[in-house]
Amino acid sequence: MTSLLEGAKKLVTRGTDIGARVEGLERAVEAARGRVDDTVLEETSALVNRTATRLRISADHTVVALAGATGSGKSTTFNALTGVDLSAVGVRRPTTSWATACVWGSEGAPELLDWLGIPPRHQVTRDSMLSVGESKDELDGVILLDLPDHDSTEVSHHLEVDRLVQLADMLIWVLDPQKYADAAIHDRYLKPLAGHQEVMLVVLNQIDRVPEDRREAMVEDVRRLLVADGLTGVPVVAISSREGWGVAALRSEIARKVASKKVAKQRLEADLRAAGQRLESVTGTGPVPTLSGDRIEALEDAFAEAAGVPTVVKAVEDSTRLRANRATGWPVTAWFSRFKPDPLKRLHLNLGSDAKALTGAARTSVPTTTQVQRARVDSEVRALVDDVTKGFKQNWSHAVRGASVSRLPDLGDRLDRALATTDLGADRIPVWAGLVRALQWMLIVAAVVGAAWLALLALGTYARVPEPPTPEWGGWPLPTLLLGGGILLGILLALLCRVLVSMTARRRAQIADQRLRSAIGEVSRELVIEPVNAELQAYATTREGIAAAVR
Repeated sequence: MTSLLEGAKKLVTRGTDIGARVEGLERAVEAARGRVDDTVLEETSALVNRTATRLRISADHTVVALAGATGSGKSTTFNALTGVDLSAVGVRRPTTSWATACVWGSEGAPELLDWLGIPPRHQVTRDSMLSVGESKDELDGVILLDLPDHDSTEVSHHLEVDRLVQLADMLIWVLDPQKYADAAIHDRYLKPLAGHQEVMLVVLNQIDRVPEDRREAMVEDVRRLLVADGLTGVPVVAISSREGWGVAALRSEIARKVASKKVAKQRLEADLRAAGQRLESVTGTGPVPTLSGDRIEALEDAFAEAAGVPTVVKAVEDSTRLRANRATGWPVTAWFSRFKPDPLKRLHLNLGSDAKALTGAARTSVPTTTQVQRARVDSEVRALVDDVTKGFKQNWSHAVRGASVSRLPDLGDRLDRALATTDLGADRIPVWAGLVRALQWMLIVAAVVGAAWLALLALGTYARVPEPPTPEWGGWPLPTLLLGGGILLGILLALLCRVLVSMTARRRAQIADQRLRSAIGEVSRELVIEPVNAELQAYATTREGIAAAVR
């Protein structure tokens, strides 16, 4: 059933102005679900379905409903317009909740009458045996409804009037001189129909009971009340259905509107526009905001602090310095550094390709988020939401705020995982460090050779062995140069490399900081930014749909 209705809706609305309004409302309703009052959304959806159904059936007929209070002469007016006593008047009127329908032109009417819910026993076709031989009536194509009294004490009468007022293409409100200003009809029916003036007529009946010199003033007073109801320009026709005064003019006014073949379309457009305006009243009219780059950056900073990024960056710098000093330091003393613990290993952090073996599925040992850090995260999330919801209705602000914190319970795990899976680049020794290491060992070998050479010379002297000639360079014995130069140059090279190591460590720390913040940025986008943007996109879709409906 639903699929058939959807198919019919697309068939009758595609490519039309009403179709654009219907599609806009549909988009707005779907985007607003869960964010605004469900009652408003359900009423709007019902209107969309009702519009599609009305467009699908009998475009050749116009449904005109006569509505009024008890004693207004509504049924007498109905009989006067039809020319036949179809509706019981006064005390003879049956206490039924059904409306009476008179049809001019029967082709296509049964389906429309069935949709209106008018039982067959309350239907009369005007061009049947009741009017044989008569020429074509000016009301041909009209289905005239005599509704129950809207002020009846019967609840079923109220319900029937409310239902058919929604379905009728054109509404004629029959007022009488005594109760034309009654708040019951103005507040319950006329004010809610503001914007429907194109499909509405007001009849001031029983004008014969008003002194002639007061009639025009009373008609003007009715117009004034209609303007106050938001119904400027609604024609007001003064008649006496009992005496027949003004009935012909009323018939002509109805015929004029019906002949244009625009009444049904105008009613549907007015309904769709009114529904869009009501939906707009609960969604707001503020422009669609975008997230501030400064707010996003501040949020990422708060996430980074909560994740312990400064601690990790410091560990990367210290670990790089430790490893590089071990590789480039003077080998005689550098091996002592092996007794120092690696800062990254203490944190159980990713050291590169061996990350899985090192961390597995376990958590890192980075200190857990403190209350102060978590408070800063919460503060930045609130500031971001406050920034984008300025001018929003309270319900939509709540929706955005709820989305912003909906995934924050996963914050600790997601931050820890981001740290554990980020390649910090600290496992790779700089290329130049390998060359320095080779050079250091060459200097150590030279020093050892020089020491051994000098030892042999000393042993020869002690044993009174003739001393072989000792090569010199620059006036210095070569063994002495090898020993002293190897030690001195090794120490100087180690000191020089400390400067290079410090620069490398800082550079590695900067790279690690960038990678970590990029990973943390992904977490902030996943947990906060994307849910908030989804709400903003839903708001944008709703605003676009409403704009299409009310334009």
